[in-house]
Amino acid sequence: MAQTTTSLTLIWEKWQNHKDQEAGNLLVEHYMPIVDYQVNRVFAHLPKNVDKQDVKSLAFMGLVDALEKFDTARDLKFDTYASFRIRGAIIDGLRKEDWLPRSVRDKSKIIEQTFEKLEQTHQRTPTLEEVAKSVSMEENEVADIVKDTLFANLLSIEDKTSESDDDQRENLRNTIPDRDGHSPQDQLIKKENIEELSKTITELNENEQLVISLFYKEELTFTEIGQVLERSTSRISQIHSKAIVKLRNKLSIN
Repeated sequence: MAQTTTSLTLIWEKWQNHKDQEAGNLLVEHYMPIVDYQVNRVFAHLPKNVDKQDVKSLAFMGLVDALEKFDTARDLKFDTYASFRIRGAIIDGLRKEDWLPRSVRDKSKIIEQTFEKLEQTHQRTPTLEEVAKSVSMEENEVADIVKDTLFANLLSIEDKTSESDDDQRENLRNTIPDRDGHSPQDQLIKKENIEELSKTITELNENEQLVISLFYKEELTFTEIGQVLERSTSRISQIHSKAIVKLRNKLSIN
């Protein structure tokens, strides 16, 4: 049920001041569209064996966590705060589950090595057809494996560039004022990690930088990026995957 601004404020007051259960239920109902939105965005890039309801359960727990921890006195919209809490809950949940089959991981490793070998041989980014031929797979199978490993590779990078503490894993929390504050050492490490990632991104080729920017900064889907760049969705997926592999390898080496 839609709430007016005035009624929503009153509901928030009941929840924050008294933890009124009815108020909490109304807030959950009001903000469920954020859960659905984040689930759909994340689920679009996950392997087919991941159950959407499982992802939604993780997202729901993220919303509940956001409601529990949000302070209306902060100069921050709850929608923004909840969006990152929900996405963070999904990512943390996926990290803890072995949702990518071993067979896919093994094939992905072969495909990554083939990408590198063909790139060195031809001095250019290989096509999906060339990679598929080299690994004796169908193009569609290679494209699916690349897509299935995108999120795994992304999580690897997030593990490298974020703090180990659960309360610091989401990018949003780097922007929310923390009354407890962080030590100068923590802030320095965080700054160095961000600078390291930013520098590494500039070492990607033009197409890879553009896809990374459009996907993470502008939040376009692969299909939308493909329309902008006049490329197929599978080609954008390929470019993104190769960029992620390069970033992961460079950051691991560094």
